[in-house]
Amino acid sequence: MAKRGYSVTGFDLSKDQLSRAIENAQKANVKVNFFKQDARTFNFEEKYDLIIMLCEGAFPLMETDEMNYTILQNAYNSLKQNGKFIFTTLNGLFPFFHSVKDFINSKQEFGNTKKNTFDLMTFREYSEYSFTDDLGNPKTLKCNERYYIPSEINWLLKSIGFGKTDIFGCIVGKFSRDLQLDTEHYEMLVIAEKG
Repeated sequence: MAKRGYSVTGFDLSKDQLSRAIENAQKANVKVNFFKQDARTFNFEEKYDLIIMLCEGAFPLMETDEMNYTILQNAYNSLKQNGKFIFTTLNGLFPFFHSVKDFINSKQEFGNTKKNTFDLMTFREYSEYSFTDDLGNPKTLKCNERYYIPSEINWLLKSIGFGKTDIFGCIVGKFSRDLQLDTEHYEMLVIAEKG
């Protein structure tokens, strides 16, 4: 976007991610304003025409629904009138549909239990992700991710003050308004307008 002449501001809570972003911007010979900020607490005086938050940039990775709501609220407060907020979030239809389907198709006997990391009461998935960082150190991340169903996202955005909201299916790297959301999409693409 900066290469196309747009004024771009980016922020992240991770110092390492910001260092990489600054390095990439310098390599591309573009000016981007980067800040170390928390999506739950940021408050820029400048207002923006567009806010983009892809691949669960912050929302829905917070430990509580209230924290996730605050992120949406902060995005709304940082937009100009008629500004757009484009983000992806986890599609609650996916685990709900697949969890029910797997349960129905399972042949478990009474007393046999399997650890299920998806909680149908909270629509949260608890998992661990192990990897090796750039310095060769093994790391384990404990994840707590919240899935949302489309009507829930629509209600949250409208309760904050967003006007028109469109929700689409989402395939990473192939974002399109032409993709109708269904139970096979792990994520959904949301486009909301401040109006």
